[in-house]
Amino acid sequence: MKITKKKLLSELNKDLEWEYAAAVQYVQHAAAISGAQFDSIQKELLIHAQEELQHAVMLSEQIDFLGGVPTVDVEKREISADSLEMLKQDLWGEQNAIDRYKERIGQAEALKEYGLRRVLEDILIQEEEHKRDIANALTK
Repeated sequence: MKITKKKLLSELNKDLEWEYAAAVQYVQHAAAISGAQFDSIQKELLIHAQEELQHAVMLSEQIDFLGGVPTVDVEKREISADSLEMLKQDLWGEQNAIDRYKERIGQAEALKEYGLRRVLEDILIQEEEHKRDIANALTK
C-alpha cells in the first residue's frame, strides 16, 4: 500500500500510544519486580521508562510539525506477578517497537520526510538498546 501523509500520521499516533504504554508499564514493572537477580535491571527499567517518555515527546513534536494532533490514548499495558514474565512482556514490547519503527522509517523515506526519518532512527537505536538490556537480564 502506498503511504500517504494521513496514513503516516495515523501510524505515528499509534506509535505514540505504544510509547505511553511502555513508560507506564516500565514504571509498574520496576516497582513490582522482585528478587536479588533483578536488582540491576530494576534500575534500568526506570531509565527505560524515562527514555520511552522522551520518545513520546519526540513523536508528539513530529506529529504536530507534520500537521497532525498528537494522541492522548494509551495502548495496552501488560502486568504480571512473576518477575520473569514481566521482563518477557517488556521484551515483546521492545521488539514490537523495533518492528514498528523500521516500518515507519521506510514510510518517512518514501514521503521524503528526512527529518522525521532521523528522529525515528534515533528512537530505534534506543529501542534496540532496551531490547539488549532486557535480553541480557533474561539470560542471567
